[in-house]
Amino acid sequence: MAGKVGYSSLLSPRWPSKLVGVRKVLIVVFDGVQSLDVTGPLEAFAHAQSADGEPAYEVRTASLGGQQVRASSGLRLVPDDALADFGRRPPDQLIVPGGPGARHPDPELVSWIREHAGRARRLASVCTGAFLLAEAGLLAGRRVTTHWGRCAELAGKYPDLTVDPDPIFIKDGNLATSAGVTAGIDLALALIEDDLGRDTALDIARQLVMFLRRPGGQAQFSANLAAQSASRRPLREVQQWIAEHPEQDLSVSALARRASLSERQFARAFAAEAGVTPGRYVDQVRIEAARRRLEDSADGVEETARACGYGTPEAMRRAFIAALGVSPAEYRRRFCAPVPAAAAPFHTSSLNTSPLNTSPKELPCR
Repeated sequence: MAGKVGYSSLLSPRWPSKLVGVRKVLIVVFDGVQSLDVTGPLEAFAHAQSADGEPAYEVRTASLGGQQVRASSGLRLVPDDALADFGRRPPDQLIVPGGPGARHPDPELVSWIREHAGRARRLASVCTGAFLLAEAGLLAGRRVTTHWGRCAELAGKYPDLTVDPDPIFIKDGNLATSAGVTAGIDLALALIEDDLGRDTALDIARQLVMFLRRPGGQAQFSANLAAQSASRRPLREVQQWIAEHPEQDLSVSALARRASLSERQFARAFAAEAGVTPGRYVDQVRIEAARRRLEDSADGVEETARACGYGTPEAMRRAFIAALGVSPAEYRRRFCAPVPAAAAPFHTSSLNTSPLNTSPKELPCR
């Protein structure tokens, strides 16, 4: 059964036929598109409302010739329009999703993007949609990201780009690129915040049961996933020990002693098997440990710094700025998940109250 993903199919019949003052968003669809790259941002924009309670965006989907397309999952999508319909009325925002079809694109689709994308006020790609924009020649000299598993491929195929594999999304002028799949929702929320303000973006995040909005600088995956697991047991045990004891002395000399190797042998073997140097691995693990504490506990910055091996809050602040582009305090402000106060007594009058409908100021950070 075909899945109609046009905006009109997701809103109530009260959606007006003529929209005044709304921002027009066009999402390109094609055979082999990743369906979540389409529906994730679409849902975020669909929930946005202006100050007077009216829809803030008109979101349309379009394909070559307006033809039905099949997503990479096999889901059939029926677009609202044909791309040719937008030749003389460019959208405010053009979003190009990813999927296998983006890495092996239809030349006609590339030609349309090359000719028309520059007319949009803002251009964005989700996941491997960056391949389509690069093929159209729209990313030359830009700093971009894509799904972590495709970053090396993107950089190798298009050497005139600066590909950063770490951020969830990157905004570079009127261009925005995001990492894989669900990161498209993070990017959409960031674009909504630019247009309508932080409170609106956080409200939409609660409506989507996201509870938080990840900053663009957050790493795409954990240090333990990013690095390879060493094949030799002593090195695997060292990796595990580092993850469990970030507060300990994790110098090369200390780790080499734990692996019963000389410092030189250990450094070479670790880099060869883990894919990163011991120092880089320790840095990643400590950043990740500190992030988790800031997100999930009420520990202060000083206590977090000691528990994660930084020693001082200033050392942790420098590490956060270098790795994530934000301070620990700002990271906690933007990324800490809001939860209802645990100590609040239960009353039957609260049965109709949901934490998703509560003001951010009323929700403590866990």
